[in-house]
Amino acid sequence: MNALSLFSGAGGLDVGFKRAGFNIVWANDFDNDSCDTYKTNLGNHITCSDINKCKSELEEYKNTIDLIIGGPPCQGFSVAGYMDADDPRSKLVWDFAEIVNNLQPKAFVMENVKALGQLTKWEPLKRKLLKFFRDSGYAVNYAVLNACDFDVPQSRERVFFIGFKNNPVLVPDIFKMIEPYKQPSRTVREALATLDRAGTGNNKGICKAKITLTPNPVLRKSPFAGMLFNGLGRPVRIDGYCSTLPASMGGNKTPIIDESELYDSEPGWVQNYHAGIMRGDSPLPFQEAPKRLRRLTVEEAAILQSFPQDYIFCGSQSSKFRQIGNAVPCNLSYRIGKMMMDYVVHDKLEHILLTIPRQLEIEKLYV
Repeated sequence: MNALSLFSGAGGLDVGFKRAGFNIVWANDFDNDSCDTYKTNLGNHITCSDINKCKSELEEYKNTIDLIIGGPPCQGFSVAGYMDADDPRSKLVWDFAEIVNNLQPKAFVMENVKALGQLTKWEPLKRKLLKFFRDSGYAVNYAVLNACDFDVPQSRERVFFIGFKNNPVLVPDIFKMIEPYKQPSRTVREALATLDRAGTGNNKGICKAKITLTPNPVLRKSPFAGMLFNGLGRPVRIDGYCSTLPASMGGNKTPIIDESELYDSEPGWVQNYHAGIMRGDSPLPFQEAPKRLRRLTVEEAAILQSFPQDYIFCGSQSSKFRQIGNAVPCNLSYRIGKMMMDYVVHDKLEHILLTIPRQLEIEKLYV
């Protein structure tokens, strides 16, 4: 089963689909470091260019390709960005859609931020996208999935638009399709157990950005959800799942990890400090955080995105963090890839069509 990969980045989506059995014959990204990373780990079949400058290369795959996958840049839709429909990056989902329409693969998978799937602000655009895919000949639906349900030690929600060509008008229920492929994740502690102490052995990519306490913390019920430190780096839940890793890691937005809790199983400093403030203790003044706290390393971030431990990232440290933060977690992409392989090759689709009442709800989407 041959696949094309658009907006491939460092290859997180491709790693999973390749593991699921797909042969990626062509890939694309415009970022040089990401392309170098891709070539180093996955092969030379990636074209480093703006997608609009290499569409002519894709003509040879028209009506012959099995699958198109990709994650168009999401910053224009993200609540962490400007949420601007006129952001040039917001228009790249249409480049993906137009390539699908032109090449007519058997199926496609398009990934993006949760906001595109759930926020009212993006509802008109989402409806247009679904209608476009449907008019292009695809039974299509979308689902917001959390990576921690698919063996990724990270709470990371993303929307996936999934379409199948030459199938009944009824739209496949993506949630029912993906359910058998779910697998709860290991904790952060369990996932990082394969790495040496930060700064040694296979874990040398230390982020040197200082950690300072804010005298005016923003408190929430969870010590991992508030803002106890200056900057946007959140503390990592060692015995659970970490928060979404951002592409802006590398400075004071890099998540914070407690070495004493991780390596020596001591009580977590962040949890104790948060509990004290919640009881009425005064926050500490502006000062450097205890030495036991440090930023996540490059290698740890890659593991928390479920990249293979021997995966090599190219470029500067900030570029490596950006590539990791932008990626689709490999274990999540594998399980979606496995599902797509089963449905495209083994034609399981006929067994899981929507019921009539649900179909009527879907039909309203296209009015």
